[in-house]
Amino acid sequence: MLLQVSNPAAAAAATAPETMGLGELILAGGWLMIPLALLMGAAIFIFVERFTVIRKASSVDMKFMNRIREMMYAGQIPAALKLCRSTPSPIARMIEKGIEHLGRPMGDIHTAIENVANLEVSKLENNLPFLATIAGGAPMIGFLGTVLGMVEAFMNMAQAGGSVDMSLLSSGMYTAMVTTVAGLIVGIPAYFGYNYLVQRIEKLVFQMEANSIAFMDILNQPVEE
Repeated sequence: MLLQVSNPAAAAAATAPETMGLGELILAGGWLMIPLALLMGAAIFIFVERFTVIRKASSVDMKFMNRIREMMYAGQIPAALKLCRSTPSPIARMIEKGIEHLGRPMGDIHTAIENVANLEVSKLENNLPFLATIAGGAPMIGFLGTVLGMVEAFMNMAQAGGSVDMSLLSSGMYTAMVTTVAGLIVGIPAYFGYNYLVQRIEKLVFQMEANSIAFMDILNQPVEE
């Protein structure tokens, strides 16, 4: 009588369903994965680049306006200009433009400062519209892949006639599901990243407005003798 030795591990491996790796899933998504990958790379680049620029612009010395005030009251206009030009920040460039317009009407000085502020904000918002487009466009590309995948699946069903095999539908279903997931993976972080950067810019704009008001107060306040 022969003894049959059972191997539970081998039996489990034989009955376990085949799984697809990450690379196989990406390939199953079809050609639409290429623009989604490009959009993901662009979104990461824009976010990192804008985050670095905004953080650098927001790092202003808290004693900057106090030093400007002391120099203005002491009549050290060239020193104040030198301090502004050596401080790489939008606020310093605003104050520099205001100092350069000293002697003109207060309205002209305020307008000059506002013009510089608008230019600085425009620089900070560079490429943000493209990031917002990625946030909205990537999921739409994913949904396009869903539609194309479903069309492919139904075409395979029609060609198979009455004998429909699930393997005929697998390629279309993989395209439909993988592109949808990929579009959301690209679009959701881009959406949150865009709103985060906008919030940082709004906070910086508030600081710029506060310092602009402080500078105008310096000009309006009489010098104590």
